[in-house]
Amino acid sequence: MIPSTSKKRPRVPYNRHSTVSTTASLRSTASRSTSLSSTAALIDSFPDKTISETSKKLRRTSSHPLLSTTPSSTTTTPFNDVNTADVILRLFLDPTSPIINLSDSVYSIDNNNQSNVQIYLHSPILRRSKYFSTLLSDRWQLSKENPDSAENKIDQYLIPLKLGVAPGSIEVHLSVLKLLYTNDFNNVINSVAAALDILPVALKLLFDECADYCVKYLEAVPWSEEEEKRVINLIPYLREEESEELLARVSPAKYDSCEEMLHGLILAAIHSSSNMAFVKAFVAKLLRDFSSRESARRVLEMAFETSLKIVKESLEEYSSPNFRGDHNETEAIQRLNLHTAMTNGKHLLWLVERMIELRVADSAVKDWSEQDSFTADLQRAFRDDAWRNIVPGFPAVLLRCTCKLANAVASGTILAARQVRMKLVKDWLPVLIVCKDSALSSMLPNHKSLYLELEETFLRIISTLPMSDAQVLLQQCLSFSTRNVEDCPHLVTAFNTWFRRATNQPQG
Repeated sequence: MIPSTSKKRPRVPYNRHSTVSTTASLRSTASRSTSLSSTAALIDSFPDKTISETSKKLRRTSSHPLLSTTPSSTTTTPFNDVNTADVILRLFLDPTSPIINLSDSVYSIDNNNQSNVQIYLHSPILRRSKYFSTLLSDRWQLSKENPDSAENKIDQYLIPLKLGVAPGSIEVHLSVLKLLYTNDFNNVINSVAAALDILPVALKLLFDECADYCVKYLEAVPWSEEEEKRVINLIPYLREEESEELLARVSPAKYDSCEEMLHGLILAAIHSSSNMAFVKAFVAKLLRDFSSRESARRVLEMAFETSLKIVKESLEEYSSPNFRGDHNETEAIQRLNLHTAMTNGKHLLWLVERMIELRVADSAVKDWSEQDSFTADLQRAFRDDAWRNIVPGFPAVLLRCTCKLANAVASGTILAARQVRMKLVKDWLPVLIVCKDSALSSMLPNHKSLYLELEETFLRIISTLPMSDAQVLLQQCLSFSTRNVEDCPHLVTAFNTWFRRATNQPQG
């Protein structure tokens, strides 16, 4: 779950066990005093001998690549310059701290067994970090009451900074400290991994310029799935205005955005004019892979109802025209009605296939079985020969929809109630008979196989009905018979089954 950012939050460090973790409250004067007193106490706890010995060791040249004395690109003060530094900073790994989630490939300091790094820094530059600015304020300077002490002879501050034990944690801090000198954000923060590693440290040190650049970089570039998880984990540590763009990328604007997206994709697929087959195949895959079957059901049902309504309205206007005009105008309107019905009929067929594939066609079967007025319009339209020269494939499209739904019912893919099964056959059987009769003289081979398949399916459904219903419907199926009785075994089997059941003795 993505963390909520409804309330404005100050920046807080990602390491809750660090001495620096108290810096999240630096924006509050009272809490600032509390947090830094612990750091001052830690500084004061170092004995004189430790500090003097440490200072001698710090005079040695470090072998770490990030600790080379490098002139700043934006200032004349070099980074890690022993001659001009007034601050000694000691970075060391803290075994009690939680693991910091860093990328595996960017930093590898721990592989070099360097777990304690001390560097020379400059207080004017460190003050760019609000954390260091507060630590270096007059209130927290070391006491000058004893001018002969070893501490005061060094005339420098020793600031211990605890880090997590994850590989690379020291090196990330060194990179951020160097950015205080160089401002070279563009070259250092040049990948999502680098931005995600540096951002927590910048937030911990309250280095606002660096944190802002990391956030802007993350807003502008793509992420991998793993990187996205890290971004989401960092969002709670950002202020509301900082996290707004990041949240907008990973948080839906509203609850039903997935269904809205799916519905838009379905409409794009069925209305696509170019690469239609490829687009439909791609959207079909998205529907198969979508995690919520109920959401897929709802969007498919919505599209199905819309297309069915358009087909019905177009057929109704074609079958019962209600307009006046010359012959050419009337013919043009009738052609338009048929073409509209044909186009949306193809949409229906694709939608029915998807619904059956996902086993969410229950409502579609029920709706298809309650179309007595629609099937009456179809019968009137198909008895007229006008459609043959305009949309010759229209009857086959609607019968394919019927056949697929009926097959799903007969095979048990869709468990339809008895009334639904009976109405499905009762309303669409006459349409099949009219189409078959009107196409006898010019029946295409693929249409013949479609009619035969639908006949067999209707007879299978009839066999599931009470004998009284089956008796009425079987009598309407006599048109399935052929010149040679051997060519219609499905019809013979259906009647034999009914008569066998009729001769059984009543039970109970």
